[in-house]
Amino acid sequence: METSPGRRSRPAPSPDVSPPPADDPRRHPPADGPAEPTTDGADEPAPGTRIPRAADQPGTGTPPPQSTDQPHLDPPRPHAADQQGVGAPLARTADQPGADPPAPRAIDQPNAGAAPPRTAGRPGTDPPPPGTAGRAPRRTTPAPGTRVEPSSTSPDGGPAPTAVPREPGRRHRRARSTAGDRLLALPLRRRRADPAAATGPLPPGKEAGPPPDTDADGTDDPPERSARRRAVLVALGVTAAASAAALVAGLLSWSPEPAEPARPLTAPEAELLAAMRVTNQRDVRAGVRGSVGTGDARTEFVGWVDWARPLVYLDVGGPGAGTERGLVQANRSALVVRPDPAAAPSPAPPPLVPPADRWRLREPPAGRAVAAVRDLLLGLSANRTDPTSTEARWLGQDTVEGSRVDILQASLPTAPTPTVPTTAAPTTAVPTAAAPTAAAPTAGGGASGPATGDGPSWRPRLWLDRDARLHRLEGRLPDDTPITVELARSDRPTLRPVDALGGRPGLPRALADGEADRLVRLPDRLRANGGATLTLTAPLGPTANLRAAGWLSWAQSAAYLALVEVDTPGRRTLLRWRSGQVARAEVPGDGAATEIPAAPPLPPPTGVTWPADKPPGDDLERLLDAALRAGSGPGPAGTTVRVRDDRVADRAVDVIEVRSGATALRWWIDRSGLPRRLELRTGRGVWAQLDLTPGRVPALPVAAPGPTAR
Repeated sequence: METSPGRRSRPAPSPDVSPPPADDPRRHPPADGPAEPTTDGADEPAPGTRIPRAADQPGTGTPPPQSTDQPHLDPPRPHAADQQGVGAPLARTADQPGADPPAPRAIDQPNAGAAPPRTAGRPGTDPPPPGTAGRAPRRTTPAPGTRVEPSSTSPDGGPAPTAVPREPGRRHRRARSTAGDRLLALPLRRRRADPAAATGPLPPGKEAGPPPDTDADGTDDPPERSARRRAVLVALGVTAAASAAALVAGLLSWSPEPAEPARPLTAPEAELLAAMRVTNQRDVRAGVRGSVGTGDARTEFVGWVDWARPLVYLDVGGPGAGTERGLVQANRSALVVRPDPAAAPSPAPPPLVPPADRWRLREPPAGRAVAAVRDLLLGLSANRTDPTSTEARWLGQDTVEGSRVDILQASLPTAPTPTVPTTAAPTTAVPTAAAPTAAAPTAGGGASGPATGDGPSWRPRLWLDRDARLHRLEGRLPDDTPITVELARSDRPTLRPVDALGGRPGLPRALADGEADRLVRLPDRLRANGGATLTLTAPLGPTANLRAAGWLSWAQSAAYLALVEVDTPGRRTLLRWRSGQVARAEVPGDGAATEIPAAPPLPPPTGVTWPADKPPGDDLERLLDAALRAGSGPGPAGTTVRVRDDRVADRAVDVIEVRSGATALRWWIDRSGLPRRLELRTGRGVWAQLDLTPGRVPALPVAAPGPTAR
């Protein structure tokens, strides 16, 4: 009979051996332990019956509880794992009442699972004594912590479950049961076969082979993680494809939400619209960007508007700019351009200090291109609020530069187009910053006020914020040309007009004593100096942008000039001045376009026919007359004011304006009391300049004496 490690087996009784004493504990167990059943030979195994050894059950030293011939007299004791559930720790036997003291488990002993060698003379190791054949095996109590395996035959007579050997380093697995008795609640784990594990002999009729539930190295295990990963990737791909299909279907079927219907203005919105132009006048300046027209006829512009001066300063470009491509400056009465055919197609912000040369006076058609932009921008200011509009409509809302704005459609008056005289006429006095006159509109008032019933008006869309500031304007001009203007309210640099439009702004004031003294003593200094070399810039009209060079003499009261028109280089005119009379003669030009023409020939060319002298008639001749009269009279007469200080020919000068009736002159006098420039405001609202360099001059030609009266 085999013994389990850590428990000594009692030898079978024999007829030759006397029974143990009555007080032997093996015969009489303690009162608190389980009662050992008496044996009468019925429990002894029959001859030829194999008793399972402990080595046949890995990790245990407990013999099978029953034989295959007869069932147990008592029901089998349940295993601790079966009582506590899968994965729960086994209850200790010593903690159970009436249990034997715990014995070392077979798994804790070396060489657990291997059958110990038989040793002669050891108790319980000899074969069963004769006379015990046919007896039922003696029921023994399993050692604490050991597991009792079922017999080879089930109680119902069917085949018993097969014992599974213990694997080194792993817990003991229960015996494989039949399909009906398999415990499905046990956790699924990979099982590895251990070739070193001992297995018992196979039952009769069974062939040797590998265990049905083990694999050699795990190569036959299903790739659980790879399969799960592939399943997750497939699911993600299907989800992404479905999302993309839904997105495409949504985009194809998307339509913008219908806009809110237009409605009349509320009282606060009407007040904002009425105060819009006054707000522009108060803000003084703003940056502008926009376009006029579409396609190849589109004209683009970038720059600023100054509502207080007023002034528009733009860089014009685009495919439809034509001769207006380049820099543009304009006020309410005049528009000058500096053409630049080589400029980039798209405009850029112009330089804050404009160039001093190559400016031309232009008169574009009213209501078209740059002229329309000028009229529109300058018409956005007023010195009083407009009447509340009853036709204005609220169209919606938008966001501009982070500010919430309302989109309104309302009638907007524009500045009327100035009337330009077609013939030369006496110069109309124009206002200055010191003392505006009634003959010209003041900034923000007069002509820039609301249009009358028969005046021009239109209904653009306006982007207006809660402070009555305009940010954007869209509409169509009277000729149905679309126009768009965007205003940058934070872009507000100080603008400098070109000399033709008055030059740099200043702070007009009354003359100081020194300045008044230099003005009074000007005639004496002119006569003492004798004369000066001069150059002239006179933008008198779109086809009369004149340039001149020559001399004048205060001592002789004479002048001699050569005039050219910058846009017509083939023409050249000689002008002769003597004692308040003027004559002009046409001579061939050299064909070269230049800003400063060559001085006139001395003496005059032979064969030139001079017409009869006549009094000065146009603005150029009046400018020469004013310059020559300053050296023969008591000095400039009229109301005087110092406009600003400036520089010309690298000299500091005081700009003094003298107004006499309808004439306005500006003398640029240096600190020595000599004039360096004389300006005259023309009838077209621009300033003609006569630059002087005092010094000696040659003898000038005089007019031939006329026929004497008889």
